[in-house]
Amino acid sequence: MKHIKSRKLLLAGSALLGLASPAAALAQQAETETAPAPEQATGADAALIGAEIIVTARRREERLQDVPVAISAFSGTALQNQGAIDITSLQQQTPNLTLQIARGSNSTLIAFIRGIGQQDPVWGFEPGVGLYVDDVYVARPQGAVLDIFDIDRVEVLRGPQGTLYGRNTIGGAIKYVTKRLGNDFEAKVRGAYGSYDQRDLIGSVTVPISDILSVGGAVAWYKRDGFGENLTTGAEHYNKDVLAGRLSAELTPSDALFIRIAADKTVDKSNPRHGHRELGNGTALGAPLEDVYDTRAGIGDDNKVVTQGISGTIELEASDALTLKSITAYRKGHTDTVIDFDGLPQPILDIPSFYKDHQFTQEFQALITADRLQGVIGLYYLDNSAEGAFDTVIGNANLTTLTSGQVDTRSYAAFGDISYDLTDHFSVSLGGRYTRDKREGTVFRADYLGLRSPIFGRPTATPFRIRTNYTNDRTDSKFTPRISLRYEPTDDIMAYASYNKGFKSGGFDPRGDAIFTPDTVNGYAPETVDAYEVGLKGAFLDRTFFLNAAGFYSDYKNQQVTTQFVSGTTVVSSVDNAGASRIWGLELEGRAVASPELSVSFAYGYTNAKFREFLTLNPATLRVEDLADSRVFQNTPEHNINVSLNYAKDLGGAGTLALTPSLSYRSDYSLFEVPNRVLDQDGYELVDMSIVWTSDDKRFQIGAHGRNLTDKKYRVGGYNFPGALTGNSIIGFYGPPRTFTVTGEVRF
Repeated sequence: MKHIKSRKLLLAGSALLGLASPAAALAQQAETETAPAPEQATGADAALIGAEIIVTARRREERLQDVPVAISAFSGTALQNQGAIDITSLQQQTPNLTLQIARGSNSTLIAFIRGIGQQDPVWGFEPGVGLYVDDVYVARPQGAVLDIFDIDRVEVLRGPQGTLYGRNTIGGAIKYVTKRLGNDFEAKVRGAYGSYDQRDLIGSVTVPISDILSVGGAVAWYKRDGFGENLTTGAEHYNKDVLAGRLSAELTPSDALFIRIAADKTVDKSNPRHGHRELGNGTALGAPLEDVYDTRAGIGDDNKVVTQGISGTIELEASDALTLKSITAYRKGHTDTVIDFDGLPQPILDIPSFYKDHQFTQEFQALITADRLQGVIGLYYLDNSAEGAFDTVIGNANLTTLTSGQVDTRSYAAFGDISYDLTDHFSVSLGGRYTRDKREGTVFRADYLGLRSPIFGRPTATPFRIRTNYTNDRTDSKFTPRISLRYEPTDDIMAYASYNKGFKSGGFDPRGDAIFTPDTVNGYAPETVDAYEVGLKGAFLDRTFFLNAAGFYSDYKNQQVTTQFVSGTTVVSSVDNAGASRIWGLELEGRAVASPELSVSFAYGYTNAKFREFLTLNPATLRVEDLADSRVFQNTPEHNINVSLNYAKDLGGAGTLALTPSLSYRSDYSLFEVPNRVLDQDGYELVDMSIVWTSDDKRFQIGAHGRNLTDKKYRVGGYNFPGALTGNSIIGFYGPPRTFTVTGEVRF
């Protein structure tokens, strides 16, 4: 494989963020002696050859150390050994990443990288950080809190990735890569029991049907009582009830042809999350509860999220220099949920809602590998439809506002990224993507006397006022270039500099209120970012210290910002292209190896983000004003740090014992662009610990995992609707409390 050189960097790959298991350092010498040559390694199954990390950040297999992009990579094994349940645990280990469960949900994902993202999951909005499952783009955040099972690795790509990944990767991309089946029988069962009566059961199997055909599947069942209780209904609050499964078949008729069909489905029936009242409203029931996981919500406990999809991948090695690839996929999802914004038994501010979506994507790639030339060119198509509806029930006014609508998107793109080695030490990469997005939006808002609209249980209700009723369309197109320079003075060190342009198309505000903001019918414009990055990746001190460093500067324009506020007797929304901002920062990831048994890993991220201009509707004056001096970036702590100790002890024929304590810290941050002393989160630290025993033959494993050992209470989301009309609804949502889990795994 091009650029995968001698074994001098076999250790360097394992240096970053524990992609290898905690015992990898201990087993390293033996692996180096027996592993096949790295240049022979292909596919996800070879992600750890001799503890070397192979990633596909540029849509082709490369050593992580050779890619001129800021990347963090984690193996599924390492995440399981740390006791991670879902991908939100990556937030603690990745510089400048916010990855959390969205407010009022159990499985909706919000993601920010280097200050850029989107926390609003309503159907008209799209994320600023793209999520990909086996190179298939997942357009909607509902059901995107992916559990850690049957995966090979997760890659976090920081900075705009529009050239190769396209849609909505203006902040970065997260790649969730599942395991290829191979042609050997394999089966395993993993179980877990822990705090709050946690019961997890995961099983997977690979069955070779013939020399060229294998089939496999995995199923995961997650069950846990709530961290708190709904004191009004008696239901569990912050519980988990998820069933997920995958099936796949792989056909390899020849060494040059690979075909994979994969299907997945996840059903989440966990109870809805209603949040915790942060301030009282002058009544006994309205006082904040002592336990932040408890609620007095009266809207009910019905919630169900179903996501599913099927994909087909074909890879044809047309020649030694050219591989053709096709990725075809269809996905759909449906959510029925309720959110009690006031946290009280009465319907003061209740939101019953549903969302549904479906998407078809097709991508063609041509991967080029020549003597000094490597790269990929391709075509991409997406056809997506997202729709939904919700009632805003304001009991104190005996009024309901129905909001409903649909957004259809068709996206076309052509892209390419080519690297050329000018010398043995210096190379240049040029890339670009032309994207054309056509969107049609339909938005309907109406006021009804009484509680609930016809869609949510009151079929005889008729509107007395239409607030918004339109269908409109817009087409946005953009060419986004990319250039990077890479210099390798030695086999152990690589430095790079790059420029990327990111782009996210415009759209229509699904909550847009034409009475208060008549221009909402015209939609909002695209946002762009010009991102500059310099980096260094290397092994030092006789390859006992490894460091990846990146510095970045971003010029962010026309940022799409959502503002919601109470006006009159309803809640209105405004989406603005707020203006301009600049973001700069630093990222460090490294590992120091003290001995074959002991190493220390660390990660540090610093982000300095400031608005230069923030043009938005001022709720006090109902005029568009520049409020940059009073606005901050949401979900963007200035500092985040992770330090973990990795100790692995060979028990002399009785297996290996691995100990992994870790400490992570995030400085204070705001949940919204408007600072709020009640909701904003102070800096906090989390302490985790895992102990894992693995048998010598790798067939048996037993682990004990403690997470958030100091039982820190920290907010990950909130709503801010103060005032008497809404019951002073200032609501916070919290991350998990202290938990202990015991795991066991058997391989057959």
